Amino acid sequence: MKKLIAFLTVAGMLTFGVTSVVMAQDQPAAQTEQVATDSAQATQAAADSTAATQETLVAEEEAPQSFHQVLKQKFIEGGAGWMFPILLCLIFGLGLVIERVLYLNLSTTNTQKLLNKVETALEMEGVTAAKEICKNTRGPVASIFFQGLDRHSEGLEIVEKSIVSYGGVLMSRLENNLSWISLFIALAPMLGFLGTVVGMVQAFDAIEAAGDISPTVVAGGMKVALLTTVFGLIVAIILQIFYNYLLSKVEGIVNSMEDATISFMDILVKNQNAKK
Repeated sequence: MKKLIAFLTVAGMLTFGVTSVVMAQDQPAAQTEQVATDSAQATQAAADSTAATQETLVAEEEAPQSFHQVLKQKFIEGGAGWMFPILLCLIFGLGLVIERVLYLNLSTTNTQKLLNKVETALEMEGVTAAKEICKNTRGPVASIFFQGLDRHSEGLEIVEKSIVSYGGVLMSRLENNLSWISLFIALAPMLGFLGTVVGMVQAFDAIEAAGDISPTVVAGGMKVALLTTVFGLIVAIILQIFYNYLLSKVEGIVNSMEDATISFMDILVKNQNAKK
């Protein structure tokens, strides 16, 4: 009986020990499987993140640049030594254009309205009132009328000569600074062409130094050459458009002055005949 109890006791201890060992072995295995699963998930997440980043970078590289960005980039690539003088031509030219536009707009006058006021003043109040109206009205037409009225007492022939002489002076004032704009129009592409010639010389020097005609050797000098020409032509085109606009504006004012002068002389003749 004691042997049976001892045997059962030993068998129970062995059974408990084996169970503990098996459970101990199963737990590290489960932990190992969990760690492997977590590592695989982290690797996949990292791969997905890297792929997403690469796709974003590719999308940013493929996104088209705006015209302003492209223009700025090409301006820098052309070299400050040649681009800066061309830029100065554009800045000075546009400054003169703005000044002329403001001056010519201020020189524009409603000639028909002014003629009616002058004619009414001559009939009702006399030459002094008409001169006061012309003095308070801006523009070359009013200035011509004032000069004519100022010499009204000397006769119509003197008045006509005075109007013609003073009209020539005012026409030269209207055309003031247009010659400078024309200079910048001619100078900008010439500077661009000069940059082209220098760029070609640099390209041939690079070919001579390398001893080989390859696109990589020639590309640098050719790029500078072409970009300076392009920007010079762009500046010239912009200034030429404004120059032609200013010329048309001056011609319109001059034609208005001539028509108003003829009508003004008719008013003076009519007023002189009415007093006889």
